[in-house]
Amino acid sequence: MGVQNTEMLEEMWKEVDIIVNVAANTKFDERYDVLLDVNTFGSMNVLNFAKKCLKLEMLLHVSTAYVCGETSGVILEKPFRMAETPNGSLGLDVLQEQSIVKDTLNELMDSNATKEEQRSAMKELGLKRARLYGWPNTYVFTKAMAEMMMGNCRGNIPLVIVRPTVVTSTYREPFPGWIEGTRHIDSLAVAYGTGKVTCFLGNPTFALDVIPGDMVVNAMIVAMVTHANQSSVEYIYHVGSSSKNPCTPNKFADFGYQYFVKNPVIGKGGKPIMVKKPTLLTSMASFRRYMSTRYFLPLKVFKVANVLCCCNNYHQTYSLMKRKLSFVMYLVKLFAPYIYFDGIFDDQNTERLRTAMNSSTVDAETFYFDPKCIAWEDYAINIHLPGVMKHNQNNHNLKL
Repeated sequence: MGVQNTEMLEEMWKEVDIIVNVAANTKFDERYDVLLDVNTFGSMNVLNFAKKCLKLEMLLHVSTAYVCGETSGVILEKPFRMAETPNGSLGLDVLQEQSIVKDTLNELMDSNATKEEQRSAMKELGLKRARLYGWPNTYVFTKAMAEMMMGNCRGNIPLVIVRPTVVTSTYREPFPGWIEGTRHIDSLAVAYGTGKVTCFLGNPTFALDVIPGDMVVNAMIVAMVTHANQSSVEYIYHVGSSSKNPCTPNKFADFGYQYFVKNPVIGKGGKPIMVKKPTLLTSMASFRRYMSTRYFLPLKVFKVANVLCCCNNYHQTYSLMKRKLSFVMYLVKLFAPYIYFDGIFDDQNTERLRTAMNSSTVDAETFYFDPKCIAWEDYAINIHLPGVMKHNQNNHNLKL
């Protein structure tokens, strides 16, 4: 746990009764060694610490709903068992994954690989291992392995695992629209509002499962109160909206259009950036066609014209544009499993929590986490998007 003071450790082991683990590296394509160390074995460090706490009533671990991989249909609130994989592939061994990482790092060091070469190799290794077993990226792969290890090694410790979906700005507390950091879904909204993007991706028949951050925190608090000092069992809770109050990508795209028409971003020279109604690309195939027609084909024409008419004077410009487009394609490939996710997260366990809490009117009002109360249009236009844009402006992230 990193605590060096022996007396402090002893005091913590004597007095700590509830542990909440929210620590994680959430970058989808981070180095495999980093994500494995932080997300998987870091969680095991928390579990091992918890086992030494004499008064421990429960350990609550925050995971992600997307440990399910690229599963479709209704995803149940059930624990992951050791070696269980989304695609049914056999042979997953968490300790062996750790050995593979160590062996690969040793090989890279022996070959005098540069830091950049090591970083690239470890990122590629993580994505390769994740996709081998049916997870779309290294982040959810390492979070799933953390669940496996904790469930298998917890012994008699009561364990609650909360799996949020895509967490967005707060619905009410500490104030509506509070957000720290631009999440992946919000980066697209900012890019659209600043005129850098004219399209949205998503299938209008699928649910885009998002949930305000304060509702996730409230669900965690209620779960802690409910299960403190209960028998040593494992509870799983999905905290999302697709089951009880789904909203689709095309609706969110329309909400974005409505917001930025009324609240345009001010660009260079003090002129407002006027957005157009976005195009919704409903599949990866349609996205590739769109990119090919709008960007890659003109780029090829530019390359030929540069060579024939400009003595290749604009080669640097061409190379920069090509790198930017390649990066966009890489990001979309990375996020496509979520953009086009065809699943509904069952939340029967979470509904039981809400039902139990609703017996107390005061608690139900204070610790709200029922997604049915969210009017998505009002939330998107009057709460979420204003919060996202305010955060970006405060942090000087709108580089127009």
